Amino acid sequence: MSELASDTAMILAAGMGKRMRPLTASQPKPLVRVAGKPLIDHALDRLEDAGIAKAVVNVHYLADALEAHIVGRAKPSVTISDERGELLETGGGMLKALPNLPDPFFSLNSDNIWLDGPRNAFADLSARWDADQMDALLLVVPHARAENFNGAGDFHMDAVGRLRRRTSGRVAPFIYTGIQLVSHRLLRDAPKGPFSTNVLWSRAIEEGRLFGASFTGQWFEVGTPQAIPPTEAALRRG
Repeated sequence: MSELASDTAMILAAGMGKRMRPLTASQPKPLVRVAGKPLIDHALDRLEDAGIAKAVVNVHYLADALEAHIVGRAKPSVTISDERGELLETGGGMLKALPNLPDPFFSLNSDNIWLDGPRNAFADLSARWDADQMDALLLVVPHARAENFNGAGDFHMDAVGRLRRRTSGRVAPFIYTGIQLVSHRLLRDAPKGPFSTNVLWSRAIEEGRLFGASFTGQWFEVGTPQAIPPTEAALRRG
């Protein structure tokens, strides 16, 4: 039996890529190249390396170009979740794709680049997963392992891994990497139309069911054109 908690991952790739302008003026952000390879290929290759068989990719902005690039890939096999008519944000995108997603499923942003630690990120999440206690398990990284990140952090984590948000005016020790393992329970009674996953996380925090796993590798924030050169330099060293 596979050591992974799921054989399927959703790649969130439908965003407008506004922070990556001007590179996204004529191409979707997942096709922006870093270290000679489109961001979406970095994500798909990591899924293949981990042994994840299926990927569901949502598309909206310049969807035809992105779909043409990824459809037909053998490993992982790709299913398109079409949001051409309406951009549904992270939570709405998951809800629309839910018929193609097992319980649980991995989710990751299409601009994620990272270097694994002793084991891959998906195995790290799988080892910590407890469906009885968790609605979602977020892969979080301490500031020392985050490259190109200048923010105040996202979460505090207690001794058993439960997460709570950073409070205003303070620094939180953990940053969300954009990678998580999600139970269908998180999406129960979800709003209709576009909405952020943050709405569902807030409910899970109140119920004590949002957990984190501290990443043992190195994670790169690649949200702007300025972040690309230092990321490429670090990958060459890595």
